[in-house]
Amino acid sequence: MDEQKKDYVLLKGNEVIAKAAIRYGYDGFFGYPITPQSEVLETLAVDKPWETTGMVVLQAESEVASINMLYGAGATGKLAFTSSSSPGIALMQEGISYMAACELPGVIVSVGRGGPGLGTIQPGQADYNQAVYGGGNGDYNLIVLAPNSVQEMADCMGKAKELTFKWRVPVMILSDGVIGQMMEKVELPPFTPRRTEEEIHQQCPWATNGMGLKGRKYNYHSSLEFDPLVMEDRNHKMAEKYRKIEAEEVDYDTYKADDAEYLIVAYGISSRVSMKTVDTLREQGVKVGMLRPKTLWPFPNRILNEKAENLKCILCVEQSEGQMIKDVRLAVEGQVPVYHTGRSGGMISSPADVVDAFKAMARENISKNWPKGYWIK
Repeated sequence: MDEQKKDYVLLKGNEVIAKAAIRYGYDGFFGYPITPQSEVLETLAVDKPWETTGMVVLQAESEVASINMLYGAGATGKLAFTSSSSPGIALMQEGISYMAACELPGVIVSVGRGGPGLGTIQPGQADYNQAVYGGGNGDYNLIVLAPNSVQEMADCMGKAKELTFKWRVPVMILSDGVIGQMMEKVELPPFTPRRTEEEIHQQCPWATNGMGLKGRKYNYHSSLEFDPLVMEDRNHKMAEKYRKIEAEEVDYDTYKADDAEYLIVAYGISSRVSMKTVDTLREQGVKVGMLRPKTLWPFPNRILNEKAENLKCILCVEQSEGQMIKDVRLAVEGQVPVYHTGRSGGMISSPADVVDAFKAMARENISKNWPKGYWIK
């Protein structure tokens, strides 16, 4: 389609989450306001989708209540989502673990801010470990999507809808305060009607529906199991599913990486900063490229391992003290040194900051002797 004919609107990332959810046919939202993602609930309140599509919008009394409402909606086969920010997501971890154990669908939008603790209301990326490794108990994974634009915030709501039902795994969209608050032009998806009860009956034979209503068998969901052998068997089956997800759902972008001797790895707002860094260094004759994970779990281990064979070193750019760097190091299996740069506590690196860090990395690595710390500030 010709770009001039497309219907673009100017919206914040948080606003797009709400509008995309309505258009993708989400059945419900349960959430609690917290900066910097409060516009999600505010936009839903203004748009009133309960009057047009029948979508339920409820401000819960807490984040704990929100995730358990999402748990209940997922158990019935409904498509629901919640949104919060760093300390709010921390409160949801028990419920997320329960959902994963019961293999229930649900979408969790996390718009990161600086921490730890209550931290600051300014943006941050220090929730990578929280999202990828999870704060809940047990052997489980979430699919974690990492948008880097307002358009991708909208697109991820559609992708999350697809993946959460395909795999019966909760899906997290890990954004940050910059992407959530920034305004860009975006093309919203066309309207998709919510599924009917009959469609849910056909597509989700595992869903609960009271005492076998409409010919469905009686179903229930519980994460509690007293027999350790049965619990182990459940874990084995979930682990096999996670291996299939790792084989099929890895997603990433590369930027000027085909002939790169150096590689920057970044996601979210850090990838936007890093693209400018790559352009600046390329103009100076440096063969540097960028790899951006679009899925943080499953992580693009294979492509990083392959590219490491032809690299001198790698720089991870994160707005934290360094969390994704551990996965990058695991992926490259010691083939090249991996460094980190970034700011934290609500501060955001500029392209000039990353250029300076890259040059410091290159100077430190030029002797071919691996440094002790791999940290560049």
